[in-house]
Amino acid sequence: MSGPFKLALADFAAKAKFNADLVIRKTIIDMCNVVIDRSPVGRPELWKRPAPEGYVGGRFRANWVLQIGAASAATTEAVDPTGEATKGQIAAAIPVEAGGKVYYLTNSLPYAWPLEAGHSTQAPAGMVGLTVLEFQTFVDRAASELN
Repeated sequence: MSGPFKLALADFAAKAKFNADLVIRKTIIDMCNVVIDRSPVGRPELWKRPAPEGYVGGRFRANWVLQIGAASAATTEAVDPTGEATKGQIAAAIPVEAGGKVYYLTNSLPYAWPLEAGHSTQAPAGMVGLTVLEFQTFVDRAASELN
């Protein structure tokens, strides 16, 4: 093959890859953002015991970590009550060429599993499981925004 047909195929392949990368990147960002938004932020007024002195909620939201190729066990003492800083870090971690990789969103705080299991009144059905059930909706929305 040579000539204009070969160039047209190469252009088509490049555009298809670029669009796939966009859909994958947007899907990952949107799903991670929803998990973070669904993550409870400590509200001491709802607790059975008083909060420790100086307590500031938002550590759970700050501990969502996106990593490519392997799950992270890292934790931080940072707090992010709104989740906006964490969302920014996650978006920045996703490469422009997003396809062909395995992404892991983890939260390694010891109370992450109980929260996912509904321990919090703010997230009685968890966060991650609900978001995974909506996966196809995220993909469809990202793909429809290409047009």
